[in-house]
Amino acid sequence: MRYKLFHYPCYNSSPDIKYFDIWDELQDYITEEVERRVQFQVEHSPFSISEKEREEMEEEEWTLVKIEEI
Repeated sequence: MRYKLFHYPCYNSSPDIKYFDIWDELQDYITEEVERRVQFQVEHSPFSISEKEREEMEEEEWTLVKIEEI
């Protein structure tokens, strides 16, 4: 099976689209990408980020992911 991944940089924007043949590769990629985006926000925030806030950021990032089987 083949998978099409849509990952939106932010709400109301065009998604980054990637294709995967293997489910595990898609999972690895998107898990790393979500972590990278959250870490970027944490590192560039002028404020201290609590663990709860970090978890909320991660949850929000996951809402920007859509996967289709093709």
